Amino acid sequence: MLFGCAALTVFVTGSIVVTLAVDAVAFFRQVSPVPFFTGTEWESSRGSFGVLPLVTATLIVTVISALVAVPIGTAAAVYLSEYASDRARSVLKPALEILAGIPTVVYGYLALVYLTPWLRAAGLELNLFNLLSASIMVGIMIVPMVSSISEDAMSAVPDSLREAGYGLGATKFEVSTGVVIPAAVSGIFSSYILALSRAIGETMIVVMAGGMQARMLDVTNPLANLFDSGQTMTAAMVHAVTSDATGGTPEFYSMFAIGLTLFFITFAMNLLSNRIAARYREEYR
Repeated sequence: MLFGCAALTVFVTGSIVVTLAVDAVAFFRQVSPVPFFTGTEWESSRGSFGVLPLVTATLIVTVISALVAVPIGTAAAVYLSEYASDRARSVLKPALEILAGIPTVVYGYLALVYLTPWLRAAGLELNLFNLLSASIMVGIMIVPMVSSISEDAMSAVPDSLREAGYGLGATKFEVSTGVVIPAAVSGIFSSYILALSRAIGETMIVVMAGGMQARMLDVTNPLANLFDSGQTMTAAMVHAVTSDATGGTPEFYSMFAIGLTLFFITFAMNLLSNRIAARYREEYR
């Protein structure tokens, strides 16, 4: 029975990959893979299927969300693991993890209705739909994943290492940054990669706050990439599903090609997470 439950997860994952691959092959029979992976224009209704604008928008959202989530999540994990009392931890950690249970459509609404006007009031010339608001809100959404997994990794560090640092005259901050974090680095990096994988696959926030206009990355004006709208890979999949495209057309099958591309990106990130965890894992006895 236990083996069957474990095998079921593998079967479901394999079924998803096979389903994506079969329909992606149908797409590539109608559209050459070369313009798909190298094209700089995505306009499915006009037959332009260059995925690079979608990839660049996805990477922008991922990078900015990481700049938000990594420092906040790591600092929260250090506080919960090293500074907070048992009573404070019993209240703050569940409260922090409630963020992970909030529907993403709520985050998207908050980004569109509140965050964008606040950023405009601060002097930023943002469009109504922009990647900056979407990225910040995605970063807030993945903070609990970073903090929770990192805190678990730090709590697993033996107290004997902390006591050794205190015995040498180190302060709590020096022990936290010089002993605990290096000892838990594999788990911390794993939390980063998993959180970024979650950010790459986010849909509702980027659809509601980021817009649906596919644009190629403008290397000459980086701020324009944040202040203007953009279409991520997941947003393009939503557009393909909700449009009037009929089954059997390249526009319909494009969502499977995008989904397969997105799957391999997230798979590579998870594989990297496992390699980093295995490379820097510390075993204590």
